Amino acid sequence: MSKSKSPDTGTPPKKGKKLIIFILVGIILVGAGAATGVYLAGGIAGDHPKVDPNRPMLVERSEEPEEPAAEGEGAAPVLKEGTVSVKNDRVPVDPRKFEVTYVGLEQSFTANLADGGGFVQVGLSLATYYDGRLIQNINRQAVPIRSAVLMVLSQQDAAALSTPQGKKLLQRDLTAAINQVLREKEGFGGVDNVYFSNLVIQ
Repeated sequence: MSKSKSPDTGTPPKKGKKLIIFILVGIILVGAGAATGVYLAGGIAGDHPKVDPNRPMLVERSEEPEEPAAEGEGAAPVLKEGTVSVKNDRVPVDPRKFEVTYVGLEQSFTANLADGGGFVQVGLSLATYYDGRLIQNINRQAVPIRSAVLMVLSQQDAAALSTPQGKKLLQRDLTAAINQVLREKEGFGGVDNVYFSNLVIQ
């Protein structure tokens, strides 16, 4: 008698199982890689860095006219509320998009000049595009800010201060000194410029 052969089904059963296992392992690896990528990217919606609620924010310029501030000596500026957060205070600010606030420092500053040939007396106002939190920081750090301003003034030369360029350099140096104090003490600068409300050189 002749032996009957089993019908040919294509691929042997062992090879078919190996192919299915190989495909399943590939799908699992691709899925695990995708899940890891989503996790590292911060989730499906993206995990935005948490904003410090005490960090000053930029105040967007509105179309409506600003309410007038209270008049008189010792009147505090209106503490505006910002809506735009930034990574740090060194981010360039477009003055056409954001509202400026001027903060007048109460007392004037008097210091001897470096060359010993006189003294300088200045009144200062600070300009910022950040909200009321920055003004609170300025008020809280009034003593070290005053000290930094006096140190900058005492390094000035009368001849240099008599020129427009010398006055602009003094503005720049004062702005940098005040921002340095705020960064050290509060973790955020934010003063855009310093303006003279009075300037006497003798």
